[in-house]
Amino acid sequence: MVLDSTKQLCKLGIWDESVPGIIFNEDGISNYAVIQQTLMKTYPRGQKGLDDWNVIVEKVRAKGKRQKYNCIVGISGGVDSSYLLYLIKEKYGLRPLAVTLDNGWSSEIAVKNIKLVTEKLNVDLVTHVIDYEEIKDLIRSYMFASLPWIDAPTDAAIKGLMYKIALREGIKFIFRGNDFRTEGKQPRAWTYSDRRQLKYLHKKYGNIRLKTFPSLSLGKILYSTLLMGVKEVRPYYYLDYSKAEARTFLEREFGWKYYGGHHHENIFTKFVMSYWLPEKFKIDKRKITLSAQILSDEISREQAISAISVPTISTEQKEEIVRYVLKKLDLSMDDFIKIMSLPNKSYRDYPNNEKLLFVVLKYFSSLIKFVSHQKPMLFVEMEQNKR
Repeated sequence: MVLDSTKQLCKLGIWDESVPGIIFNEDGISNYAVIQQTLMKTYPRGQKGLDDWNVIVEKVRAKGKRQKYNCIVGISGGVDSSYLLYLIKEKYGLRPLAVTLDNGWSSEIAVKNIKLVTEKLNVDLVTHVIDYEEIKDLIRSYMFASLPWIDAPTDAAIKGLMYKIALREGIKFIFRGNDFRTEGKQPRAWTYSDRRQLKYLHKKYGNIRLKTFPSLSLGKILYSTLLMGVKEVRPYYYLDYSKAEARTFLEREFGWKYYGGHHHENIFTKFVMSYWLPEKFKIDKRKITLSAQILSDEISREQAISAISVPTISTEQKEEIVRYVLKKLDLSMDDFIKIMSLPNKSYRDYPNNEKLLFVVLKYFSSLIKFVSHQKPMLFVEMEQNKR
């Protein structure tokens, strides 16, 4: 996707006027760049980041000293989560329980990567398998609703699964491999969803009862966090981390294999990022990720502009993945053409808990700061918008 020269471009990245909610100051710097700078200042790396991280490690040891596992690490078979499991177990000597979600869409490479890493590290693995008919019904519901982020059911299931296991096992720390320095702050208009909306869309468009889908309500998550002390932490916010170096290490030490692109370890996510979003909504999420990497000095602005002009996958690969997805979802090509031609919708077109979430963040901000090691992205965004 070539950048539109008629749209204003942030001077610090490649965020442009196509990004929802973007605002430019008098110097041509966008609010997304300011949010990124704020996050980098809030979570510095180097010695300060390492010191902050070591405080967390000691808390993990103290809270879980009598338990078999003192933390959970979510693992997908991707670079970030695979390397994180290695760091947590080998470098910092913690006792992780690896948790992965099987939604029926993981690539064979990702599944093998998980097996290789957990077995060599001698880490116990919990794999929660969702009945495929359930996830298929949910995905189809989001597609018929004509929303951008149709991978929302999987996101909800991953979060719900880790909190449920944490509560069941009495584990207080959940570690995830996300990193705002390489991923950036995604616009809510592109990715927002919640359990209320999921239940509404499934009731409206779905056909089967959900029995194995592990989503949690906002109330249950708040209960887990505020009352039971479960904390979700992203170690790469603090630690010096290079994805390229991590990948080389994993390939050398574990026989780990690369799967071709950002989040491409899951075939449906690959479809969403490479076909659904750009073809139906003209959304290229690389504008966010590449911009974040510019501010993190991983790439130059010129490299980002060059990279985004190249499609994430070829025309032949697009055709192949569409055929695969339609077959797995029991959709005909005529069905798909109709879905692609539906008017595009926003999450705001369907019932959701966004307003409630903002109320929680507004009135319980002090409590959230006290119990959380890291502010939710939405919280950072809300604070920035007040200025």
